[in-house]
Amino acid sequence: MHIPDGFLSTPIWVSMWVIALLIIGYAVRRTNEKLGERHVPMMGVLAAFIFAVQMLNMPVAGGTSGHMLGGVLSAIFLGPFAATIVMSTVFAVQAIFFQDGGITALGANIINMGLIGTILGYYIYQGIRKVVGGEKGILIGAGVAGWTSLMLGAISCALMLGTSGVAPLGVALPAMAGIHMFIGVIEAGLTVVIVGMVLKSRPDLMELQKI
Repeated sequence: MHIPDGFLSTPIWVSMWVIALLIIGYAVRRTNEKLGERHVPMMGVLAAFIFAVQMLNMPVAGGTSGHMLGGVLSAIFLGPFAATIVMSTVFAVQAIFFQDGGITALGANIINMGLIGTILGYYIYQGIRKVVGGEKGILIGAGVAGWTSLMLGAISCALMLGTSGVAPLGVALPAMAGIHMFIGVIEAGLTVVIVGMVLKSRPDLMELQKI
């Protein structure tokens, strides 16, 4: 799902950079206010895990690729704003040092693959968790939010490509949505498994203050 340089029109990649920077700036301020000593190692572990998982790419029609994201997983343990910093850092490192996604498209990639999951996905998870209740609510919320956020990120990516005129929307949207329907099932399953393991072995981590 990483968009390379040259795939987005200037108005789109510039506006995505502005939106991403505004949200990241707010996330940094919120995190600085509440960051505790237990958050730092958790942020490092999640960043390393997500970086490794995202290295497994599947080719997708329309010039881009698909893979798991991890935004919801990081937000479940850290909260939406600390998770936003984790995900943004991962994508910046990938773009700068591994040329995985373009520099001009970095704002768009952060939004599609990070912020949709860490913010929108987190509140989907919280809503389901509150409605269902208990551990069942946590697991169902994690799965649904993981699948939904990945699908929304794929659709957002396709819309950006289509609007930029790089790939016809009739090609990009079915290609991205189609493959990510299945990738989303894997992401949802992995998110549920990891959260379930933590609930059984280290339930205290679920009570970490959310930022």
